[in-house]
Amino acid sequence: MAVTHWFRLTSLLLLVALGACSTAPSRLHLGVGDDPQLSRLMWPPSPEIPRYQFAGQLFGEENFVRDESADGALTRFFRWLVGLADSRPKSLQRPQGVAVDADGRILVSDVSRAAVFVFDSIEGDLRILEYASGQRRFIAPIGIATDDDGSFWVADAELGFIAHLLPDGTTLQPIGVGEIARPTGIARDPVSGLLYVSDTHGHVIREYSRDGSALRSFGQRGHDTGSFNYPTHLAIRGGELYVTDTMNSRVQILRIDTGEVVRSIGRRGLYMGNLVRPKGVATDADGNVYIVESLYDNLLIFNENGQFLMPIGGVGHAVGNFYLPSGVAVDDLGRIFVADTFNGRVAIFQYLGNNQ
Repeated sequence: MAVTHWFRLTSLLLLVALGACSTAPSRLHLGVGDDPQLSRLMWPPSPEIPRYQFAGQLFGEENFVRDESADGALTRFFRWLVGLADSRPKSLQRPQGVAVDADGRILVSDVSRAAVFVFDSIEGDLRILEYASGQRRFIAPIGIATDDDGSFWVADAELGFIAHLLPDGTTLQPIGVGEIARPTGIARDPVSGLLYVSDTHGHVIREYSRDGSALRSFGQRGHDTGSFNYPTHLAIRGGELYVTDTMNSRVQILRIDTGEVVRSIGRRGLYMGNLVRPKGVATDADGNVYIVESLYDNLLIFNENGQFLMPIGGVGHAVGNFYLPSGVAVDDLGRIFVADTFNGRVAIFQYLGNNQ
């Protein structure tokens, strides 16, 4: 106990001393340039026209690269001592949800670390946020949604509420306390600012105002259109709410204003393009729909009408393979982020468009 306390005290003193020294800035590095072969990975493969290109991976603090040659000798010495005093790896373990905010920060929920990782390319650092509300720690953070003011929302399935945080870890007032059986997915409508939460054990989708007022709920347990069976991940685009209806093996799309189901994507089956245990869902500017088929370790890509286009993935540990993946997100640059859960990483792909 005394040794642990000494290490912590030493780490703190060294970090204070290090902060007083001049250090070279860090940059977020996605790893593609380390191996020329990686930048040539395309889907579908040649001779077909490529639509997606491998764009990198996120693991943790190893993604931040500092030009240590620009540091002074004293700074390098202190960093060496800090490394001795605090050797705990700051790496993803079981990533679940992904989101990218307007400033390019990549937010990743990690259910094993019970924390949210903030990959901040602006500040050049990695922050691991462990507190959901005040002194209450995260237990099972899953879905993440960003807000226009720079804050973000996190659905914690075990805490039973939606945490609200700033990127520096400051906790704000949560919503849904005592009202949600098991929240997993969350999406924010950029037009109205309203929040939508999938209550997996309640088999409904709940609507909240930003101040936490419960407004409407959609659905009930069942197999018919408009009913849900353990809904999980959510996405919003163009006034439509995409709901991963996991145990019904489909994604239902609802009009946000009426709650009416307008179409459904996917069906149960064993062929490529069928769904068995769908999880993450996202869409891009061209209307393509990305669905994570977790059980068969694939990212399945559909057009907006639900026609299956192509897969990326297959079980494995190599680049382009997945092992029980979970969440997926698309940013404004057309990058697709997949939480490759049991490989402990986030895989990134660049959408090349339909005009190649």
